[in-house]
Amino acid sequence: MLTNGQIIRQISNLYTVRVGSSIYGCRARGKFRQEKISPVVGDNVLVDLDKNVITEIKERKNILQRPVIANVDVAFIIASTKNPNLDLNLLDKLISVITFNDITPVICFTKLDLLTEKNKEMITNLKKYYEMIGIKVFYNTEITEIKKYIKGKIVVLAGQTGAGKSSLLNKLDSSLNIKTAEISQALGRGKHTTRHVELYSIAGGYIADTPGFSALNLSDISIDQLKYTFAEFQNYECKFRNCLHNKEKECKVKEAVDNKKILQSRYNNYILFMEEISK
Repeated sequence: MLTNGQIIRQISNLYTVRVGSSIYGCRARGKFRQEKISPVVGDNVLVDLDKNVITEIKERKNILQRPVIANVDVAFIIASTKNPNLDLNLLDKLISVITFNDITPVICFTKLDLLTEKNKEMITNLKKYYEMIGIKVFYNTEITEIKKYIKGKIVVLAGQTGAGKSSLLNKLDSSLNIKTAEISQALGRGKHTTRHVELYSIAGGYIADTPGFSALNLSDISIDQLKYTFAEFQNYECKFRNCLHNKEKECKVKEAVDNKKILQSRYNNYILFMEEISK
C-alpha cells in the first residue's frame, strides 16, 4: 500500500517516517542511489507500507546542509538583548540568508529582564519596526503564543552561542531539561558516529537546531539578489529598475532612509553586506 509520509529521523541508511499519527522504520529504494539523490529528514515521501520502502521523494521547497533538513517552514532567530548584547548585523544577516532560502524568519528576543527601561524601549521600537516589515517577533516569555505558532511546522533554531536557545526549548517542553551548551546533543547531534539527524516533536511542531545558520556567510547571494532579502525595500520604486540603492541618484530607498521610514541600521547593514559579497 502506497501512502504519503514525512521523514522525521535518519540514522545512516535507516529512515523514520511519520504517516499520520503512526511511525514506520523504512529504507530507501535502490533507484535513488542510481539517480544520485538521497532522502533527507523533512522530506515528504511516498512509502510502500507493505515493504517499508520509500519509493518517491516529493519536490522540496528548500534544503539546508548543516544538518541536512528539507522543507523547513520557519527559522527562529534567537536574539539575545544582553549578555551577549544584541547584534543587529548578525540579526539582519540571518534574516537575509533565511529569506534567500525560502524559509520564514521569526525573531525571538531573549533576556529582556536584564535590560534598563531605556533599553527595553529600544527593543520595543525594534519589535514594532520588524513587525511592520512583515517579520513575526516574539519575546521568549510569550510561550503560549510561540507554541501556537510552531504547531504543524518544521522549525529550526538559529542565533549566537548564549542567546538562549536551550532556555527557550526548556520552556516549550520541560521534559527536555536541557542545560546550557547541551542543546546540540539534546537535539540529536553530539557523539553519534553515524549520520544522525532528527526532528523533535515539540508543542505540535518539529524542531531542529542548526548551528550552520550562524556560520553562514552571504556567498550564495548575489548583489542583485541581496536587495530582495530586505522586505521593506520592495515598497519603493526607484527611477532605475536595476537600482542597487547604493550610489544611484533619485533612489527612493535612500530617500526613505533619510526620512526615517527605513531603519538606519538596516540600511547600514545592507551596504556592509554588499561590500562583503563583492569581495
